[in-house]
Amino acid sequence: MSAFSSTYSLILKDVQSELRTRYALNALLMFVVTAVATILFALRSDQPNSTVLAGMYWVVVFFTAMSGLSRIFVSEEERGTTMTLQLVASPSVVYFGKLLFNTLLTLALIVAVTVLYTIVFSGSFVIKTPSIFFVTVGLGSLGFASAATIIAAIVAKANTRGTLYPVLSFPILIVLLMTVMNATTRALDGEPFSEALGDFQVLVGYFLVMIGGSYLLFDFVWKD
Repeated sequence: MSAFSSTYSLILKDVQSELRTRYALNALLMFVVTAVATILFALRSDQPNSTVLAGMYWVVVFFTAMSGLSRIFVSEEERGTTMTLQLVASPSVVYFGKLLFNTLLTLALIVAVTVLYTIVFSGSFVIKTPSIFFVTVGLGSLGFASAATIIAAIVAKANTRGTLYPVLSFPILIVLLMTVMNATTRALDGEPFSEALGDFQVLVGYFLVMIGGSYLLFDFVWKD
């Protein structure tokens, strides 16, 4: 079986498993609804500016992702399928399969947050430059997934999984968070696409560094 077919099979397995249990999807949905409702109650009749809206948007995405993406390898440990994966698939296949699944999960999360924000903050959360927003979402999802995948692999081997994941994630993701917040603010303010090129370069660089570093480290983490 080729590497591409093995990666596809792994993604399909994770998707089918998630559709059966719906653990991550339910956790993500409940956290999104709770977080957005809390923000709405806190703001009441206030009209936040684009910077505040962009910040709250990505904070919701970050903390929601922390509640769902961390289980990508923990679930394998709990089901006792880690050894089977190590025998039937190479580390690179496992890494890229989990990475692509996490990317799909992150995109689903961002779509849910965007829909809720558009409904709740209909008068304020108006995307005036869609091209900036869609590129930011795409690159941001890849960045989140690339960092979350290697961190989840490390945390799955630890005893204190619940507390360790957000502790490791925040310092690694802080650069990504600041960049996507800035780019999203530009999209809400209606700035031209060219103004966000610097942010996109940072996001692409972050993704490439995370992918390269994670790929080199994953073999040691996975087989430890």
